[in-house]
Amino acid sequence: MEALKECRANLVVNLHPSNAKNVETGVYRELSSLLFKFNEALDGVVLTYEPKFSSNLARILPGIHPYFGVRLEAKLLLFNPKPEMLLEGEVVKVGEQSIHIVVLGFSSAVIADEDIREDFKYKIKHGKEVFVSRSNKKHRIKVGTTLRFSVKNFDEEILHICGSLIPDNTGNIQWLETKAEESQAYRFANCEVSIHLFHSITPPHAFF
Repeated sequence: MEALKECRANLVVNLHPSNAKNVETGVYRELSSLLFKFNEALDGVVLTYEPKFSSNLARILPGIHPYFGVRLEAKLLLFNPKPEMLLEGEVVKVGEQSIHIVVLGFSSAVIADEDIREDFKYKIKHGKEVFVSRSNKKHRIKVGTTLRFSVKNFDEEILHICGSLIPDNTGNIQWLETKAEESQAYRFANCEVSIHLFHSITPPHAFF
C-alpha cells in the first residue's frame, strides 16, 4: 500500500524516576502512547515500533528535573495517505449516497456519490445494497468487499479519509486482479501465436 512507509528515528524518551529500575518497560510504555495517532514530527500515523537501545546511559534533562532521558533508535511503520494515492480497505456499509470503508482496521473512509464513477449503478439485490458495474455485472461492491480506492484528502486529527472511485484502476480488488490476470494471459497467448505463425511461414532455406 502506497501510504505505508518505514523509517528510522533517533528518539529521546523522557522517563520518571519510578522507571529507573526497569527502563525498557518504561520506554515501551511511552512508545505505545504514540500508536494510532498522527505525529507531525514523523509526518505520519505510527502503526508499529521496534526500538533499539543505542546506550544504557541515561542523563538528567535540564529544566524538567527529576525526569531522565533515554536515547534510542526506533524502526517505525507509518501511515500517511496523500491525495491520489491508492488505498485498500473493507467495505462496512453501502448506501445510495455513499460507500463506507475501514482501512487497516482503524481508519474510516467514505466515498460520496459524486466520487463514484458513473459506470457503477446502485441496486438492492436480495435485500442487500450493492453497486454493480454497468459494463461488467461481475464487478460488484457490497459489504465485505475489499475495495481499492483513490485518496482525495486525509483528516489527520480524526484519521478520516475521503476517497474516490473515479479512476479506472479502482474498485473491487478481487475483480481487478482477475481482470489483470486474464489480460496478461491474453497477451501471452497472442505472443505464442505470433511466434508459431512466424515459424510456419519462414522458408526452410532461411535457416541455412
